[in-house]
Amino acid sequence: MADESLAKPAQESLELYPNASELSVLSPIEKIGFQLTHAMNRGRWKTFWTFCQRHLGSLWIKICTYNLMNVFGIENVAEVPVERPVLLVANHRSFFDMYVVSSVIFRQTKRPIRLYFPVRAKFFYTSPIGWLVNLVMGWWAMYPPFFREAREAEKREFDKFSLAELIRIASSGYGTIIGFHPEGKRNLSEDPYNFLPAQPGVGAVIMKARPNVIPVFIAGLGNHLPKQILGNWTGGPKVRIWFGEPVDLEGFYEKSDRLRTHKEIADHLMAKIADLGKRDREWMADQN
Repeated sequence: MADESLAKPAQESLELYPNASELSVLSPIEKIGFQLTHAMNRGRWKTFWTFCQRHLGSLWIKICTYNLMNVFGIENVAEVPVERPVLLVANHRSFFDMYVVSSVIFRQTKRPIRLYFPVRAKFFYTSPIGWLVNLVMGWWAMYPPFFREAREAEKREFDKFSLAELIRIASSGYGTIIGFHPEGKRNLSEDPYNFLPAQPGVGAVIMKARPNVIPVFIAGLGNHLPKQILGNWTGGPKVRIWFGEPVDLEGFYEKSDRLRTHKEIADHLMAKIADLGKRDREWMADQN
């Protein structure tokens, strides 16, 4: 595990924890789920789960996808400086997008990695079964949680903490990689080159944290796990992951930190993802 502890992440020196008002809006089960996952993303526990991600999680994903996997531009991740966090911004079509992307980075680069996947709290933080899925699928990396459901408007008080925590994680930290979907939810369209409108949240985080930002286009993954696994041996769709070059956002940083700028950043990043999609379309045409 030495490769994961070469340097203590700087963000851990500025620990955040929700105040009493923010915690009070959570139910007892939600509060336990948060406290458990929060602890698993700190110190030695984070190092241990990162070891599991690298040597166990990435292995089983490789076994389940090796006949289908096609990766392009991995050098763009391998070569980005590890001293500053990397925010991967990707289209969102399946439950497994970021798990597969992270497994590729673990297996095809030598960089130190500490993973975080901001997630909608529904299910993953609202029941013990959700906690188990977070452990089994993400090794507790689905953190921090956001309670964004319209019928739970009072929970947005807690989201103030989650946003501050995400900005903290994205601001500094050796080897930190954050997976983020600007679309905000899964796109259920059958067209892999169709995208939902970008949400401004990713722009708000980037404007304040200034991480390295890399666009990612993902195609070929489905939402039915048994079918996805069997497809590796029965001729399922090719899985394609395209990593773009780091995005220069300096021009946006000169603008005011407001919603309009956040949306412009999000739209710009979705355009970068769409550009990778065009390259994928051309590549797929050449295969036929």
